[in-house]
Amino acid sequence: MGGCFSKPKPVEVKVELSLLDKEKEVDGLSPNGKASPFAECRPNGALAHGSDDDSTLLPLYHKPRDYVEASVCHVKDLENGQMREVDLGSGRALLIKEHGEFTAMGHKCPHYGAPLVKGVLSKGHVRCPWHGACFNIATGDIEDFPGLDSLPIFQVRVEKDKVIIRANKQALQSQKRSKPMARCSAVINSNTGFSHVLIIGSGPAGLVCAETLREEGFTDRIVMCTMDKHPPYDRPKLSKSLESTAEQLRLRSMDFLQDHDIELLKEKEVVAIDVKTQSVIFEDGLRMEYRKLFIATGSKPKPMNYKGKDVRNVFHLRTPEDANSIAWLANNKNAVIVGTSFVGMEVAAALTDKAHSVSVIGIESVPFKKALGEKVGKAIMKLFEANRVKFYMLNEVSEMVGHHGQLKEVVLKSGKVLRADVCVIGAGSVPATGFLKQSGIHLDSKGFITVNKNMQTNVDGVFAGGDVVMFPFQPRNNKKVNIPHWQMAHVHGKVAALSMMGRATEVKTVPYFWSAMFGKTIRYAGYGDGFDDVIIQGDLDELRFVAFYTRSEEVVSVASMNYDPIVSRVAEVLGSGKTIKKRDVE
Repeated sequence: MGGCFSKPKPVEVKVELSLLDKEKEVDGLSPNGKASPFAECRPNGALAHGSDDDSTLLPLYHKPRDYVEASVCHVKDLENGQMREVDLGSGRALLIKEHGEFTAMGHKCPHYGAPLVKGVLSKGHVRCPWHGACFNIATGDIEDFPGLDSLPIFQVRVEKDKVIIRANKQALQSQKRSKPMARCSAVINSNTGFSHVLIIGSGPAGLVCAETLREEGFTDRIVMCTMDKHPPYDRPKLSKSLESTAEQLRLRSMDFLQDHDIELLKEKEVVAIDVKTQSVIFEDGLRMEYRKLFIATGSKPKPMNYKGKDVRNVFHLRTPEDANSIAWLANNKNAVIVGTSFVGMEVAAALTDKAHSVSVIGIESVPFKKALGEKVGKAIMKLFEANRVKFYMLNEVSEMVGHHGQLKEVVLKSGKVLRADVCVIGAGSVPATGFLKQSGIHLDSKGFITVNKNMQTNVDGVFAGGDVVMFPFQPRNNKKVNIPHWQMAHVHGKVAALSMMGRATEVKTVPYFWSAMFGKTIRYAGYGDGFDDVIIQGDLDELRFVAFYTRSEEVVSVASMNYDPIVSRVAEVLGSGKTIKKRDVE
């Protein structure tokens, strides 16, 4: 069925590429597979419009006025493997034909609202063109991440060669639904110092772990603790949308968590874990025992040495309040970004229309060189320079000077002075595992928690996931790797939850990453660490390209700009266990 938990056989596939705007499109239908690089993955090019927000499948609506019914096309209008976005009057749906059968479901990805008609249809699921989430076409269930919600599905029938869809109006408007979840059956005082499952961290790994447990019928107590003062929020948006509030970024409300008996302890820092007594100790003295523990504390900013560390206008972007302060302080002022990480560069891009000047100080002469290669890095660097961003090397910096609790300037060895009304440190991160050093939970030399394929640590009953782990990666012969992607953290949370319930499974997904700058998005799929060549098709100068990263004779990852849905196509092929050879894309 695909998704992240199927076990495919390795097969080699030949890739044939062509620019998407040259692909054949017929009356809003997907192309007929001819321009697709992969025979079984159907890309789509239909125009899309949309709506957004909550529900169906689950609540059964009985009142006829709650429904709309419409004839949407002739039975022969769609060929097998095609999708069409159709209008029912009260909203739009995605109509799919596969193996001679019609199905219909929500047309927008619940994650960020991508038009799924432009995605990839393959083997019973649709993969989002923007960020790679997968949805089962029969049930609407989310099968691969990112995102928390599934899609509503709609009834389809054929009468007199007409395809008719019957849909609940509320579901058409909402375009998403949550899976049914169990409730906690135990009668528990919230002050009780015991939880059957204790989750440290409220990011995507922790949240998906908690929700998966409830979806799978877990009825005991779940407590999730976090150092944050907000309910779970969409952290990747912080660097792209600096003025967003915690409420605007919210993934789940307190009401949602309470309705599903997921207890959230905010502003709680764990200082130690005692695995012998199966207990966690908090900074405020609270001690909580657990039966199963999931550690998903993520990463923390890599420390940097500079004079005057207590200055108020230097930020490591961690919270919505940090992002809001950066945007406010940079307004018509001078911003300095130290580090060319994706976060640092996204902040630089976001500030160009606010700040008087934006300077970026990097360790490498070309941003993203290690991740995306020199050619792609230089093309993106040109985009920044065209938007008045100045680049400098970290080894050019003589000192950072502050006065009266404020950083004022960065002095270069050449004598040039960069004014700095606000400074953002985006020089990478390290795992947030300092509290584990005396715990007996195994850490590697860099502080990452090592786990097995089921996300279990060396200690029985203790699991870990997200940015904080080194885990066995099947496409690299189970070599232990760290992949700090938002999408990968979702997968870890699901695998850990299933393992806790005795339904052991493995990580079966293709890493998927994205970055947005100046209204343009870089999409990336695969694991390209150690790539030895880059094959580029398209136009780098126009920022309309696809880059294949190869290791020996095999494509291990792909990146693109303005070339959708090629990255999702490649993810679909790699996820099915097939191999793309270098000669096939050259």
